[in-house]
Amino acid sequence: MDATQPQFILASASTARRSILQNAGIEPIVSISNFNEDLIHSDDPAKLVQMLAKGKAAAVVPRFSHHNALVLGCDSVLAINGRIHGKPDNAEVAIARWQQMRGNVGQLYTGHSLIDIQHDRTVTKYGLTLVHFSDATDVEINSYIGTGEPLNCAGCFTLEGMGGLLVNKIEGCHTNVIGLSLPLLRQMIISLGYTITFTAQRTNIIPTLN
Repeated sequence: MDATQPQFILASASTARRSILQNAGIEPIVSISNFNEDLIHSDDPAKLVQMLAKGKAAAVVPRFSHHNALVLGCDSVLAINGRIHGKPDNAEVAIARWQQMRGNVGQLYTGHSLIDIQHDRTVTKYGLTLVHFSDATDVEINSYIGTGEPLNCAGCFTLEGMGGLLVNKIEGCHTNVIGLSLPLLRQMIISLGYTITFTAQRTNIIPTLN
């Protein structure tokens, strides 16, 4: 790695988020935050995901305090009929959730917090994508929950997996639904004073700060 380029730290255990970055040419160092999400409360989904994302990123910063690094924290929730939903506690909760979701439109919020350790700068934003769910049958719902796929997802579905068959359409950034909005990340990187360039092997994040 070029010494002028910051290391990119992903403060998340999410394989989906890691894959999004890798597919975009960014190979992150994964450092799971272990942040206690129970410490954060808000009835506003946009505020909630931003506070959670910032908490996760900040929890990882001390591990790289003497590094030239960018630390990214993310968190997602789904709002249905004004109610915020995180990961379902069990299969029964997931089935009930899908009975509310089917034929409905959900708001998928993903908070992003990017901390530039070397320059002590932080930018925190959120992405919002509307998800139009199909009018799934009880058989489809029960069998989908039975796969186990949606049980570790904030929205109780995986757009890039089998759950994509139960989504009619989305309005907004599709990677935001998966857990990390690439267009939003690019904006945040630029706002911190970096330029993005591309080679055949990787995406480069080059400092432009004076």
